[in-house]
Amino acid sequence: MSEAQTARVPEATEGLPTARRRKAALALGIGLMLSVLDASMSNVALPSIAKDLNQSAASVVWIVNAYGLTVAMTLMPMAAIGERVGFKLLFRCGLVLFILASIASALAPNLSVLLVCRVVQGLGGSAIMCLFGALVRHIYPPHLIGRGIGWNSMTVAVSSVMGPSLGAFILSTASWPWIFVFNIPVGCLALFGAKYLPDVAPIQSRFDWFSALLSMTAIGLLIVGIDYLVTYTWQASLLIVAAVAVVTFLIRRSSAQPAPLFPVDLFRIPAMRFALAASASTFSAQMATFVSLPFYLLTTLQRSQITVGVLLAGWPVGAAMIAAIAGPLSDRFPVAILSGIGAAAMALGLASIALMPADVDNTWLFAAMMLAGVGFGFFQTPNNRVLLSAAPRHRAGAVGGLQATTRVFSQTFGAAVVAMVFSMGFTSGPLLGLWVAVCFALCAVTVNAIRYRQAPQAEQHG
Repeated sequence: MSEAQTARVPEATEGLPTARRRKAALALGIGLMLSVLDASMSNVALPSIAKDLNQSAASVVWIVNAYGLTVAMTLMPMAAIGERVGFKLLFRCGLVLFILASIASALAPNLSVLLVCRVVQGLGGSAIMCLFGALVRHIYPPHLIGRGIGWNSMTVAVSSVMGPSLGAFILSTASWPWIFVFNIPVGCLALFGAKYLPDVAPIQSRFDWFSALLSMTAIGLLIVGIDYLVTYTWQASLLIVAAVAVVTFLIRRSSAQPAPLFPVDLFRIPAMRFALAASASTFSAQMATFVSLPFYLLTTLQRSQITVGVLLAGWPVGAAMIAAIAGPLSDRFPVAILSGIGAAAMALGLASIALMPADVDNTWLFAAMMLAGVGFGFFQTPNNRVLLSAAPRHRAGAVGGLQATTRVFSQTFGAAVVAMVFSMGFTSGPLLGLWVAVCFALCAVTVNAIRYRQAPQAEQHG
């Protein structure tokens, strides 16, 4: 049997029975929500952690980066491990690891210990998120797979923007360790539901440790290099050059493989390249916003913690409002136009916040956040549809891993760029970080303009 044949996991033709399918889908949704919610919820706690642990803003940003960097580096290797040990087992192990690391994070006495705990949390989160594509394929019957992908994609998108608002509400009544305590009951609920997940036999195939090491090294070097580009320019530049060299070697090595761990075959599809580029720009803008905005609202605009939570809630409210109509519209209009309008709305909403005076009424700030959220939701639905439908069916698992890697890497990249801005020492660091988010959103607009002009008509509609 060839490597390509052994690499494919046998598919259930009808999915799970209805009752079990609903419970399995709920367990997967809770697991995804937990891993994504924690990444974004901890952003709003950064000012409180910095004050309590007597650390600078640039230092505590690594609380976000440590989690995101670990997840980004390990998503594709974790997906390959899941194929070999079983998806249900990896899901359970990831949840247990995440819960234990959350307990340790809540008890962390200093920043160093907290960062180690966040790395362990990242490993657990990666084990959960990498299973999205494979589990959806086995949970749902063929005619419901699209619905399953859409539901979980929306769970990820909404969780990533609801986290800061939920975090702000927790901090308004409790200290920052309770941000991590929140993970414990949610994780236990997902762990209970894991028994309903499908039983998929693991494959008998050699794990490509060398490719896994290369991909992890490349992503790690790139993000660390970007984060320290200002403070250690030459050393950071060397890290970035090394990352490019590793990626180049990895691409050449993977090109000869039928189903590589690093999915270079998917990058050959034009629709895939456009969707990934647009997604990367948008998620970078999203994370840059939710790292900068708590500092901007608290320190620059002098809003209270509870007010910050209410204002940040404008984003998920806007995203939820548009979610119901974004899908049907993507059936009738070119995806590039819909996604371009969404990205432009994001840029306009964020720029409006940056340009408003400090004494502006909170209603206008909330309206601008809603506009940005509407743009985010309007962008994600049609773009994700193209991303998930552009690849051959037998590479659906690789697409899921690539989608998650792109999202997490881009969020980590956005946070790293904001950390770089903060480390420059400007008193207007939070405001500059907000403008960084605007620039990322405008990049997404540009990608969609090029996509509309160059993509074939069939790809325009997914």
